[in-house]
Amino acid sequence: MSKTILITGATDGIGLETAKLLVEQGHNVVLHGRSPDKLDAVEKTLRAMNGGGEISRYVADLSRLADVRRMADEIAADFRQLDVLINNAGVLKTAHTRTEDGFDVRFMVNTIAPYLLTQRLLPIIPLDGRVVNLSSAAQAPVSIAALQGKEQLDDMAAYAQSKLAITMWTREFASRYGASGVVFSAVNPGSLLASKMVKEGFGVAGNDLSIGADILVRAALSEEFSNMSGRYYDNDNHRFAPPQADGLNDTKMRAIVEAIEGILDSH
Repeated sequence: MSKTILITGATDGIGLETAKLLVEQGHNVVLHGRSPDKLDAVEKTLRAMNGGGEISRYVADLSRLADVRRMADEIAADFRQLDVLINNAGVLKTAHTRTEDGFDVRFMVNTIAPYLLTQRLLPIIPLDGRVVNLSSAAQAPVSIAALQGKEQLDDMAAYAQSKLAITMWTREFASRYGASGVVFSAVNPGSLLASKMVKEGFGVAGNDLSIGADILVRAALSEEFSNMSGRYYDNDNHRFAPPQADGLNDTKMRAIVEAIEGILDSH
């Protein structure tokens, strides 16, 4: 049975490979990208695959909360139901590390924007729906000051902290909305895959992107994830595993969520 699945950051890397797999399987794929031209090209590629599902696309810059809110409202208006949300978009290195509002781009795109998008789309995600959040093997204890834009971090520190932060709020959402039946999971798709982020960030070609796409499709659709809400899946070791130690600390988890909600309330 075909499902409607939104993938953020679907114009290249793991997001694009995941979209291709889902289209091949006949699912209705909702693409997000920042560049209209890239979205045009991806949409053309996917339509040529003749998977049978519908393809839709939305443009938004996830470093701008106004864009996230607009996109969420447009999707909620256009779709009665969204079966799966894959928060795939991410940033490691960028020429401009600060958003217009003074936040670190890594925290905004990797942590805060997906929180807001998930929150706003939950009303159209059904009881058997899923939210898949892109985590990473790179995880580090989160500085609330850095999350709030009050402390400057280097690229890797900002990235690793942002990835633990999304893993932490995944647990919070599973706890908060668990009774609804929606499954929230955080997934490390695999280290050093051949994405643009890895090539720019580490200067290596990287491993086959299909490694990451395969696990995202499993997280979105397979029985394996159906009773694992709030859990972290480490695809480097092919198993559900504990995240970095702070990721299991409920007090720190609540502090992260309160900080994110404070940012959203004031912006």
